Amino acid sequence: MKPLATINVIPFIDIMLVLLAVVLTTATFIAQGRIPVTLPQASQGEAVSRDRVLELSVDADGKLYLNDRGIALDALPAALQGLAASTPVRLRVDARAAFEHFVAVIDRLKARNMTNVAILTRHDG
Repeated sequence: MKPLATINVIPFIDIMLVLLAVVLTTATFIAQGRIPVTLPQASQGEAVSRDRVLELSVDADGKLYLNDRGIALDALPAALQGLAASTPVRLRVDARAAFEHFVAVIDRLKARNMTNVAILTRHDG
């Protein structure tokens, strides 16, 4: 009788399942922006550095978030009080948000002389 030449694929399947679990777990941590904001589109732009920055987000309803934590617009100047004017600020505003919310945030930043502001948009292409 001739021996059957078969390949045992069970260890291979075990390894693939572990790798799949690792990829799915790390993919959830890599997602950028935890606040759902649809950025407006722009044809020109430049990459923003990933250094330590202050992130402000305005969602479609006009709610303001400072580093992913909800904050009232009137409380923003107090939150910015201890920061240097040269602190980089990344501003994410939903495309459906009213323009007045954008202007109100920019106004509070200008009152503190914070001019190092990057306005995030999406670039398709």
